[in-house]
Amino acid sequence: MPVPYLLEIAVQSLEPARAAERGGAHRIELCAQLDRGGTTPPLELQSHVRAALQIPIHVLIRPRDGNFVYSTNEMESMKQQIETAKANGMDGVVLGVLNADRSIDIQRTRELVRLAHPLPVTFHRAFDESPDLLQALDDVRSTGVARILTSGGSKDAVTGARTLRSLVEAAADRIIILPGGGIRAENIAGVLRASGAREVHSGLGTVMDYNAQDVSKFESEVRKLRQACVADAF
Repeated sequence: MPVPYLLEIAVQSLEPARAAERGGAHRIELCAQLDRGGTTPPLELQSHVRAALQIPIHVLIRPRDGNFVYSTNEMESMKQQIETAKANGMDGVVLGVLNADRSIDIQRTRELVRLAHPLPVTFHRAFDESPDLLQALDDVRSTGVARILTSGGSKDAVTGARTLRSLVEAAADRIIILPGGGIRAENIAGVLRASGAREVHSGLGTVMDYNAQDVSKFESEVRKLRQACVADAF
């Protein structure tokens, strides 16, 4: 029987990816340098994780940390990274491109979405930098993106829960709103209730260091996230 919610976990290496799957994650976002906001993981890591996991893998496409306004050369790099992700059997890509005024770069995002096809695209938390989130929602939807990872424009999804609810209602069934930011076992059910979302994202960065070597603890924390939702009848 399908679960009525989906738990995505961000990871940056093979063993936490395996631990996330064992802990009950339904999907992972594969990244590098999560402590710097995330960048595109190397080819070798993508291949190893793909070979090891059965659950879907969405790969981050971000050539550098910092802002989300990209040069022509950086856009070409992102296009190459998307092609690599497709060749490596990834199940989706995660990206975000803004204009200098922090509005959604519709044209460039649309180019990347077309290139990624048939893989679904998630627009990441660059979305939260937009000055008008409801307008940004319409802009992102017009590009063909499948979902938006967002904290509702706030520092975390708990603080932004009211805005997340507004985004979920405005999105209806046209695009998926994926709450993320500061999600842990103690607050995940509350975020789902408050937002009305049916997918949720966590990197567990508020619980443990991204570079921690204790994979058993990581697995345990993922399991707590999953169980917290089940216990609350999601």
